[in-house]
Amino acid sequence: MTLYRLESPGTLVSPVVIAAFDSWIDAGSASSTAVEQIADGGNEIVGFDGDLLFDYRSRRPTLEIVDGRMAELTWPAVGIRHRRIGERDVLVLAGAEPDFRWREFADNVVEIARKLEVGLWISLGAIPAAVPHTRPVNILGSTSQPGLLLGDIQPGPAGVLRVPSAALSVLEHAIGQAGIPAVGYYAQIPHYISGPYPAAAVELLRAVGRHLDTEIPHATLAEEARTLRERLDLATAGEETTRTYVSRLEAMVDEERLPAGDDLITEIEQFLRDRGGSGDRG
Repeated sequence: MTLYRLESPGTLVSPVVIAAFDSWIDAGSASSTAVEQIADGGNEIVGFDGDLLFDYRSRRPTLEIVDGRMAELTWPAVGIRHRRIGERDVLVLAGAEPDFRWREFADNVVEIARKLEVGLWISLGAIPAAVPHTRPVNILGSTSQPGLLLGDIQPGPAGVLRVPSAALSVLEHAIGQAGIPAVGYYAQIPHYISGPYPAAAVELLRAVGRHLDTEIPHATLAEEARTLRERLDLATAGEETTRTYVSRLEAMVDEERLPAGDDLITEIEQFLRDRGGSGDRG
C-alpha cells in the first residue's frame, strides 16, 4: 500500500527534487516562499493521501464562508509539481508537513525518486538564529557526500548537533541512505522577526539556481526584502534597547562568532515554544 498517486511526467532530463514544507523549519516562511516561486506554473504529478498523513484537529482545513454560506473547504495537502527550468526537469515537493507515518512517507518518496531516476535532492529550510537583519543572510549546508554544496556554503555548524527533527530532514536522510546525492540549504532568520522574511527566500533561490545553472526570477521578492529592511531599520533606530541588541548581533557576525551548537539548540527550542511546540498550524 502506498500513500501516493503518480501521474507519469514522461521522459525527464536530469531530474532534481527540490523540497520544503510549511513547518517549524520554515522560519520567516522563507523556504515555502522559495519553493512556491520555483514551482509556479508547474503541474502536479504526485499527490499524497492527506487523510493518512494529517491530524485535521492540529492542522485544520480552511473554511470559506460567503454571505453566510459555507462555500469551500481547503484541505492541507502535500504533493510534487513538475516544471522545466533551463536544461533540467525540476520536481518540487512542497506543502504542509505531515503529522503521521513519517517513515512510510519517506519510503514512498525514495520509491518515487527511484522511479523517476532523480539525480539530485535539494532540501530548503529556514531556522531562527542570533543574527541581525542588517547583514547578508547566512546559509548553513548539509550534504550526503563531500563536494555537493555549491558557492561558498560549507556544511555546518561544526561538531555534533542534536535538535528536534523535521519531516524534511527525515526525507533528506532517507534519500541519502538510498544512494541519491542530497544537499540541504538552511537560511538563518533573525529570531526577532515574526513575519515573512523575503531576503532569506531570495538567498535560497540563489542557492538552487547554482545547481540548475540558471537564475530563478526573484525581483518581486527582492523588492519586498528592501521594503522590509527599511521598516526594520526605522523600528530599530527608534528604540534604544533594540538598537543596542542589533548592534551586539552585528559585532558577533562581523567577528565571525557564530553560535555554538548548544546555543543554536537553545534558540531552536525557544522558537518552538513560542510557536506552540510544533510550528504555527493556524
